[in-house]
Amino acid sequence: MSTILIVEDNDKNMKLVRDILRHQGHATLEATTGEEGVRLAITQRPDLILMDIQLPGMGGIAAFQRIREQPALDAVPVVAVSASVMPEDQRNIVGSGFDAYLTKPLSLKTFLALVDRLLVEGRST
Repeated sequence: MSTILIVEDNDKNMKLVRDILRHQGHATLEATTGEEGVRLAITQRPDLILMDIQLPGMGGIAAFQRIREQPALDAVPVVAVSASVMPEDQRNIVGSGFDAYLTKPLSLKTFLALVDRLLVEGRST
């Protein structure tokens, strides 16, 4: 069983992702801010991190950068999740070094395939 950290400030989105992952047999950790996500990533060392980009306080990109500063977390794949469809925003997110990028609303099939692939392969970069 894998442990997946979900960093998401929207209750409905958190519940949806948590329920899907738990139904697939994964354990979940939950954070609603970037700061909390970084703390949980460091203390719990999850197998995968799903990082919302628009978060209160520290945004998802800054939280991702803090996570990547931790050598113990270097092999943990981090997926950017964002509702933004603006091309410039997407380029900034992808250019930040995330292992993958998903747009909201999530496609269940695409989401599950990506989670499975990253858990099997580990970080793709």
